[in-house]
Amino acid sequence: MSQPPTTDRQESTGSGGGDFQARMNRLIEISIALSAERKLDVLLERILTSTREITGADAGTLYRLQDGRLHFEVIQNATLGIATGGTTGEKTRLEPVKLDKANVCAYAAILGRTVAIADVYESREFDFSGPRHYDRVTGYRSRSMLVVPMKNHAGTVTGVLQLLNAVDPATGAVVPFRTDDTAIIEALASQAAVAIDNVTLIQETKDLFEAVIRVMAAAVDAKSHYTGNHIQRVAILNSMLAQVVHDTAEGPLAEVRFSEPEMEAIRIAGWLHDIGKITTPVWIMDKATKLETLMDRLELVELRFRLIRELLRRQAGAPLEPAGNIELAARLAELDGALEAVRSANVPAENADPALLARVQAISRRTYLDDGVERPYLTPDETENLTIRRGTLTEDQRRIMQTHVEWTNRLLSHIPFKGHLADVPVFAGQHHERLNGRGYPDGAGRDRIPIQSRILAIADFYEALSAKDRPYRRPMSKEEIIAIMRESAARDEIDGDVLEVMIRSDLIDAFEALFEDLRQEGLSAYTTPPR
Repeated sequence: MSQPPTTDRQESTGSGGGDFQARMNRLIEISIALSAERKLDVLLERILTSTREITGADAGTLYRLQDGRLHFEVIQNATLGIATGGTTGEKTRLEPVKLDKANVCAYAAILGRTVAIADVYESREFDFSGPRHYDRVTGYRSRSMLVVPMKNHAGTVTGVLQLLNAVDPATGAVVPFRTDDTAIIEALASQAAVAIDNVTLIQETKDLFEAVIRVMAAAVDAKSHYTGNHIQRVAILNSMLAQVVHDTAEGPLAEVRFSEPEMEAIRIAGWLHDIGKITTPVWIMDKATKLETLMDRLELVELRFRLIRELLRRQAGAPLEPAGNIELAARLAELDGALEAVRSANVPAENADPALLARVQAISRRTYLDDGVERPYLTPDETENLTIRRGTLTEDQRRIMQTHVEWTNRLLSHIPFKGHLADVPVFAGQHHERLNGRGYPDGAGRDRIPIQSRILAIADFYEALSAKDRPYRRPMSKEEIIAIMRESAARDEIDGDVLEVMIRSDLIDAFEALFEDLRQEGLSAYTTPPR
């Protein structure tokens, strides 16, 4: 095959309209706009639209070179009213073009050369059976073509711009592309390639950053048998609730709006809010019974009570259960009753029976003699744990649990969040603060808690109440959860306006349905970066 010219030298006064200087000025404006764009779909569409504008092209295609093939990214045709790819929401369904020099766009990509053709029907240098077939199907008439490789800063071809049918603005006739069009579009194509590389690099960096965040969240969630999906659920609900607040058009929050960068900060804060739990002992996070530490110490108490039983027998001179020893039988029955009370007290409750707690205190004051040494039925630490009124944690253990927020703040302080992400540590670190100033770790009140932190606090609170795998309480219905959260809002702990927006919308049902779909399909938000 003979080598086609790199440019068509035919000097047409059509195409593009306006003089060369005006188009150069427009090129500068477009280059500045391209360098500022951060959304890839918008960028790709703008590149093709701009090159068509400068050259007066009726149609065009932007290809990206990936995996050794040219992929259709954006297709536009003004005459036929076609626009796919870019921001249209309609993806191109055409098969990628193989790198075969018989195809003009592949030729431009392989050799890095611009190709200008006056009339594709008269060209014998390339295989134009595709455009001819397209014309037969649509009634279109492909004629002039300008194909420009897109080269990045390293001179590597990353894509191809293919423009079709330059239109003379004076007559409306299709004419060949001008020679000065070639120079302008080559410059613009280079700018575009660099802009695409920059946007792609930025997106890849953001994806990597979010992937690391999600991996850390997964590691924290994996520590606990009972709260294994907590961060994931809170992160998803947090973003959904922020969107509902953003969309609300009436009430006290009608003026609250979040930009896309602000939404990104909200999303990242949700994924990082419990990162401090990486320092929390697993046995505290997973404490299912009151006596549990690294093991359920009820076994030690039961062993001690068996020892006491044996000692009582020996003291009575009865190695076996004596049916006729009424006093010993009574003492052993009392011992069995005490052990049953301990077993009952070891089971966590939302509000423990005061009579049972008093019984445990009485048992703890009982002693027995072991080799002449007086020992208590229950140690002070066992007694403290068994007399916990709600849940499974003592006050000291609760304080250790609460330090996860301090660790969240400490860990996030070492990450150089900048720009729109600068407040991520604030949002993440305030999810246990309360509007009345009685939260932790700083006791921040209403004036110091931004709306983003309030949203995250409600998402975290709802997840804690709705989780069905907590060992210290029964699962609650949606109505019970809402009632508890409204009581909290009435105490000025959480934001009642945000809460009511959540309740009035269908957010709760939508969230639970989404998570059920994820569970049923075996999918995980950890591996599904948002867009």
